[in-house]
Amino acid sequence: MSVLARAVLRAPQNLCLRSVVCSRLAAPLSRSGSLPGPTRRNYATKKIKAKSTADLIPGSQQPITDEATRLDYAKTDEKMKAAVDWYRKECAGIESRATGRVTPAVLDPVRVKLPGAEKEFRLDEVATVGVRDGSTLLITIFEEDTMKHVEKALYDSQLPNIVPQKQDSRTIKIPIPKPTVESNIALVTAASRKSEDLRVQIRHLQQASVKRGNFKKFGIEFEEFQKLADRHVAEVDKITNDLKKATNYNSKKK
Repeated sequence: MSVLARAVLRAPQNLCLRSVVCSRLAAPLSRSGSLPGPTRRNYATKKIKAKSTADLIPGSQQPITDEATRLDYAKTDEKMKAAVDWYRKECAGIESRATGRVTPAVLDPVRVKLPGAEKEFRLDEVATVGVRDGSTLLITIFEEDTMKHVEKALYDSQLPNIVPQKQDSRTIKIPIPKPTVESNIALVTAASRKSEDLRVQIRHLQQASVKRGNFKKFGIEFEEFQKLADRHVAEVDKITNDLKKATNYNSKKK
């Protein structure tokens, strides 16, 4: 027993300290020969991982689950895409004419109505279109009987600077004049007006779908059809802006 321990045991005023020392003296020595320290209990703790609610979607914001609504959504999307694709081709032809490039794509919007046919035909389905001397379109019709119908389709298309000239029973020539600043402005302005009509058409398709489904305003179905229309309208705006940049429309207009 150490000198310090004996002194503590003899001191009657240190009763608490005396009891502690006694209890430690009664404990067995550690391997190092020193008195062991106070024992500690280790309690197993179970780590509970908090579940994030970031990925949880409220019921009012769940994707469209009704089968009939999904089918209507797909059909409406297809109609909007078709309208946007048509406008994209229109603008491609306008860009070609405005930049002075003469290509058969200029006549892509032309549709030919033939007697007894249930559908309209593209020009390249009833004739070949080529370029001569870099400034003239030459149309060679497959069947002589369709000549007058092709001529009518060319006039009905109302494409700027498109004046067909009949060469023979199967050939039509269309000289394409060099573009001027005024003609370019007129072409792009006409395209902008078409884009406005197309936006209205897309909104009408959206409203028709909402009306058919009798969807509540600000409900998930209403919002999904709204997003669909917004996406296609944004695409129309992008096509128009790209056309204006390609033709320097804004600078020429000033």
